[in-house]
Amino acid sequence: MTEDQDHHFMGEALRQAKKAFAADEVPVGAVVVFENQIIAKAYNQVELLKDATAHAEMIAITQAAAALGNWRLTGCDLYVTKEPCPMCAGAMVLSRLRKVFYGAPDAKSGAAGGWINLLNETRLNHRCETAQGLRQDECAGLLVEFFKAKRALP
Repeated sequence: MTEDQDHHFMGEALRQAKKAFAADEVPVGAVVVFENQIIAKAYNQVELLKDATAHAEMIAITQAAAALGNWRLTGCDLYVTKEPCPMCAGAMVLSRLRKVFYGAPDAKSGAAGGWINLLNETRLNHRCETAQGLRQDECAGLLVEFFKAKRALP
């Protein structure tokens, strides 16, 4: 993929994150790409679904598996606006994603190198290539705006 395509696909993930923001969810969006086509897109829906596992990445991985008719997402890339948490990173490894692109790093709980690096853990049966910082300012800015507004509430 080219840098322009990566920029475009992260833009699609950002559109999903903005949907989460509008729904009062933590603004994280994700898309899964196979053969240069988006096959899944999702945003955080934890509050809506009352489900701690309803992260954008988890929903997108489930959609991608359904689209391909296979839980193995070999050859697929995932674009997500925030560094994945340990749960999502585990699902990425288990589903055998080829590469994970993320925008905003998460030093506190990120599992792609921020706090721990599950995506490249040599003791696991698969490793995902990673690329960090794609449209980082936009991705981080959305998170900052969301949490700033949350802190301002009485």
